[in-house]
Amino acid sequence: MKNKNIAIKEALMSDHQTLYDLVVIGGGINGVGIAADAAGRGLSVFLCEKDDLASHTSSASSKLIHGGLRYLEHKEFRLVREALAEREVLLTKAPHIIRPMRFIMPHQPHLRPAWLIRTGLFFYDHLGKREKLAGSNHIRFHPIDSPLKDEITHGFEYSDCAVDDARLVVLNAIQAQEMGAKVVTRTRCLSAQRQNGLWCVELENAQGIYQIKAKVLVNAAGPWVAQFIQQDLQLKSPYGVRLIQGSHLIVPRLYEGNKAYIMQNNDQRIVFAIPYLGRYTLIGTTDNEYLGNPNHVEITEKEIDYLLDISNKYFKTQLTSAHIVATFSGVRSLCDDESDNPSAVTRDYTLALNHEFEDEAPLLSVFGGKLTTYRKLAESALDHLSPFFVEMKKAWTEKALLPGAENLNSIEELVAQLQDKLSGISHELATRWVHAYGTRLWLFLNQATSVHELGQDFGHGLYAQEVDYLVEHEWAVSTDDILKRRTKLYLEFSENDVFALDNYLIEVHERRLQRDVA
Repeated sequence: MKNKNIAIKEALMSDHQTLYDLVVIGGGINGVGIAADAAGRGLSVFLCEKDDLASHTSSASSKLIHGGLRYLEHKEFRLVREALAEREVLLTKAPHIIRPMRFIMPHQPHLRPAWLIRTGLFFYDHLGKREKLAGSNHIRFHPIDSPLKDEITHGFEYSDCAVDDARLVVLNAIQAQEMGAKVVTRTRCLSAQRQNGLWCVELENAQGIYQIKAKVLVNAAGPWVAQFIQQDLQLKSPYGVRLIQGSHLIVPRLYEGNKAYIMQNNDQRIVFAIPYLGRYTLIGTTDNEYLGNPNHVEITEKEIDYLLDISNKYFKTQLTSAHIVATFSGVRSLCDDESDNPSAVTRDYTLALNHEFEDEAPLLSVFGGKLTTYRKLAESALDHLSPFFVEMKKAWTEKALLPGAENLNSIEELVAQLQDKLSGISHELATRWVHAYGTRLWLFLNQATSVHELGQDFGHGLYAQEVDYLVEHEWAVSTDDILKRRTKLYLEFSENDVFALDNYLIEVHERRLQRDVA
């Protein structure tokens, strides 16, 4: 078998075609997680994303690494146990983009009795491995300093984590690339066909159409996972997909402090109010069946009213639609368990392996999943594929730091170092860079000793040197790539600011094109 594979590979290379062990379709968290894990085990990996990394579901989350307290009500014990343990693993792997956060659940006895909440929190404290995160406790609110309405007098507090979701995706893509994977964005998979024990994959980018071949095809297309199977592969999907829309509001900071609130509602759902970017509060999420185009998901008026209403039931500061700074929406692609209630559809993942005959190239499709458990999903995916790669190395990602976490002792220490070495930098900018890049920030500073050496200043702490780095090393192409997914500065930029950045990016891409041609 080994000699046969070598012969196939040599034949393909002589035809100027490239053979990979794995081709991964989809540049969301599951796709990049699988790509990184596989590359680190010694497999040759190609990943393609039709848009930007994390441009859909993976950047439209509630920005949390959490066990999923409410999943206990749906008896998702395996998922919760895995997610609880992963909080600690991911916190160690990427402490610059992931941070502990305390969550406060005001007690509303007509919604959930205190004994039920205490039981849930007991499981939450003890079901998964917990070393760094503090346990739960009962708290009382004082009317003078509580942001909650006076009639809400007590509640419960527990720990989870906040994360920059889009950067989690990008860091995994960087790690995959550094392990040898080929990662391409704005590249669509047009079709894939089984030929002579391999997958022949047809791809299209701005330069045209080309083909690669793979021993195994991994379908991590998220909302398009079933569509990809049925339309592009011309196969029958083993599972249906439920698209569940989740929408969020961004409003001016509702309250002081760095704790989040978890608000119960009459429909048994919960909504978070989460401190966001220092100046804002993130309110979400919704859970509604979505039947439209996953490429264009927008918040509805009904969702806006729903989120404002629940916030106003809890907080003294009353919100109207005029307070909304921004919104974002995405769809979670969940494996269809035929539940009548969108909130009850399982958040667990399902891996489907299509390999009926010994000489048939395998297809692995990913249904469902959540941000918190992406690493375990990737490990499970590689376990499924291990019979096809007998020389594949063992699992390795649990202890491996993500890019930027290397030699990172503490956020505060790195901020102080940066302010000491780069004159003119504000504490706010230093903090943003440290949280985004960790110790990798020295790469784009490139020996600069002053902010005045960083090139064009686009305002709001964005300089040309950072933009150049994002284009060169993080697959950024457009203004949205930089402002929405890499830096979150879109909330600060005016139309004129965006225009200036657009023009600069045109120049950058022209220079890169000339360089590549030369």
